[in-house]
Formats: sequence, C-alpha cells, structure tokens
Amino acid sequence: MTDGAAGGDDARISTREAAARLGVKPETLYAYVSRGLLDSRRAAGGRGSTFDPAEVAALAARGRAGAGTAASGSPSDGEAEGWGRIRTGITLIDAATDSYAFRGVDAVALAEAYAYEDVAQWLWTGELEVGVRFIAPPQPLAAARAAAGSLPAGSGPMDRMRVAVIAAGAADPLRFDLTREAVLGCARGLIPTLVDALPPAGGEDAPGDAPIARRLWTRLTAQEPDAASLRVLDAALVLLIDHDLATSTLAVRVAASGRAHPYAAVSAGLGALDGPLHGQASALAHRMLADVLAGGAGPVVAAHLRAGQRVPGLGHRLYHGEDPRARLLLTLLADVPAAADALAAARDTIATAARHTPLHANVDLALAVLSVASGMPAEAGEAVFAVGRTAGWVAHALEEYGERALRLRPRGVYAGVGAPQPVPLPRG
Repeated sequence: MTDGAAGGDDARISTREAAARLGVKPETLYAYVSRGLLDSRRAAGGRGSTFDPAEVAALAARGRAGAGTAASGSPSDGEAEGWGRIRTGITLIDAATDSYAFRGVDAVALAEAYAYEDVAQWLWTGELEVGVRFIAPPQPLAAARAAAGSLPAGSGPMDRMRVAVIAAGAADPLRFDLTREAVLGCARGLIPTLVDALPPAGGEDAPGDAPIARRLWTRLTAQEPDAASLRVLDAALVLLIDHDLATSTLAVRVAASGRAHPYAAVSAGLGALDGPLHGQASALAHRMLADVLAGGAGPVVAAHLRAGQRVPGLGHRLYHGEDPRARLLLTLLADVPAAADALAAARDTIATAARHTPLHANVDLALAVLSVASGMPAEAGEAVFAVGRTAGWVAHALEEYGERALRLRPRGVYAGVGAPQPVPLPRG
C-alpha cells in the first residue's frame, strides 16, 4: 500500500470517519493497520492519523464480498476460475481454526515430525523419505559462488541469493526442460546452491552433504549452534515452505504460466519477496526487538503507535489468533538457553501492545527472536524465509506447468487519455 493513490492530505479522512465507514471501533481500525490491511499517516500538526478513503472503501467492499465466500476457497457455482481464483492443491489455510495444512496434512505437525528436506520431497512427490539430502551440483554452484562473490563488500544474503539463482540457471544447459523429473532434479540442486553460494559467516563450515538447516546456520552466524537452535531453524524452514498465494508465490506462478524455467520462476519469487510488507518484515521485527532489548518494550511500542505504524511481528491478516508458525517456533525457542532474553523481550512486546489492541505474534517475530539470539544479521530472517519458501515455489511452478500456458494474463482497465492523441513534439 502506498500513499501515492491518495492525492493530497486534504483528500484523506480522520480515524473517526474511517472507523465509521467500516462500521468498526477505532481500536479495530488500528488492528487493521497492524495487520497491513490499511495504511495510516500522521495528521497535520501530529494529532491523530489519517486514512486514504479509497483504501477504506476497498477494505469495506472486500468485507462485503467475502461474507459469502466458501471457507474452502473454491469458486461458487457458476463462477469460473480466473485471475482472482487460482486452484491449488498445496496449502489450505483455515481461518476458523488458525491452522494451515500442506496437501491436507497439518503443517505444524509436519514441522514437529520431519526435517525440511523430507517435507519438501514429500510435497513435490507425495512420497515420504526420511533422511533426504540435497546436494549442489558443481558447475551451477561454482557459477553461483562466483556471481555472489562479485558483489560489493557488505552485500546481504538476499542480494547474493538473487544473483546466485540467475548464475546457477545460466550454468545449467538443461534448465529449459520442464518435464516433472527435470524440474525436481533442478529443485534438489537449486536449494543447496542458494545456501552454499553464501559465504561462511566465520564459524566452522558445514560439509556439503549436511542438512540444509546446518549449512544455512554457518552462513548466517559465526556462533556454534546447539541441537535446540538447529531444531528451531529446521522447523522454521518447514513452516515457511508455503502459505498459499502470497505475493512472491503468485509471481512464481505468473512466471511459470509463461513457461519460464525453474530458475527464472524462483528468481521472480525472490524479486517479489523484496519489500517491507513481505520478505523484509522479519528484518523490521529484528530491529524492533533489538530496540526493546536496549530500552524496553513500552517506549518502542509507543513510538510505533504514535507514528500510526503497525508494530513489527504482531498480527496477521489470515489469522484471528496467533500465527501457528509463531506458536511452534516460540515454543521451541524456549528450549534454547541463548534465546531467553530475546524471547522475554518478544513476550513483553506482545503484552505491551495488547494494552492498545489485541494482537498476536506472527512468524516474523519468532524469526526475529532466533536471529537476535543467534547473533545473525537483521536480514537473516528473510534468508530463512527465501530458502524455505523455494520448496513451495517449486511446488507451485510444477502445478502451473500442468495448466494452460499464459492463463494468468489479466486485462488492464485503461484509465489514460483517449486515443488518438497527436504525436508528441520534442521540448524546446
């Protein structure tokens, strides 16, 4: 959401008016802001917040339209599948129970029972094989490392992964083979390539046949992990494999609809992941949590609310209660001794924010606890997100390769000046 569509400040409406148009209390309105459903801006003079009336109207219309939507997300009788409805058999999110499932199996239960590679392989093939290892092929890995290593000093892990996937694709002469087995072979090599292309963070490196979580850890922090910490990271990778048609996943499906090869489709996902409302949300939560550790939750939460901003790591538009991903990760983090202070700061933040509006932890806050406690950079959560989500992106690409090509091609509603217009003349 941006302010650009709102016009000048005179066109914006007050908190009271926005709440009235939505038929909710001001507290609920700010909960919408916290969940990213609305954007707010400080009013002139610094008193109160203002809202874009078009955004408010769109949210109100969405609420009315969603009142009769089936919980399964299936098109109603007589309604054709189109740009707004994409059938998928990968993830079902149940807002009534605040849960989600991969191919009908509770995702939290999968994360509790199996490792990331095991779940990824099962999601792609329907066959569970325990102890799967993903190995990076030599030539794509060498190209990926060279490309990632050529970036300026100080480049973050996401910048390196974005160039690594392009370089790895260029080094794979079979990348245009979109048969199922070829795509799966690509996926099993691409995920470890993304990880192994990152430079070691300074600690002991993991061997190339170690689990993905162990190898990723060595790229994000120089601290030696204990078993409990690696358990949290591996569970996070599983939980982040998919979450229905998020922005980045939709980008992957659009690319696959045009028959882009898997490297290009994943590259589209990595590009769409960049932004404070999606992939970078965990970095905002990391910085917020670091501020809470330094100065307490009260001033930090108050500063966000005073600015009309949502508190990072709290609330999720798809869940009424706690994000199930956060619930499991915060439980596992309680077994990590080094995470005690960060975990206490997170719980203090939740309790402090709840005095204003009841919001629950989301997965970004849980990732922030892990990254802060482990000495990882603020961008680490996004890197974990990207590696985990790549397995889901591949699953969605495989689904889309089985659909009619170029079906995800919406028509624009032209809103420009009428034609024909005269050919423009050069200035001066």
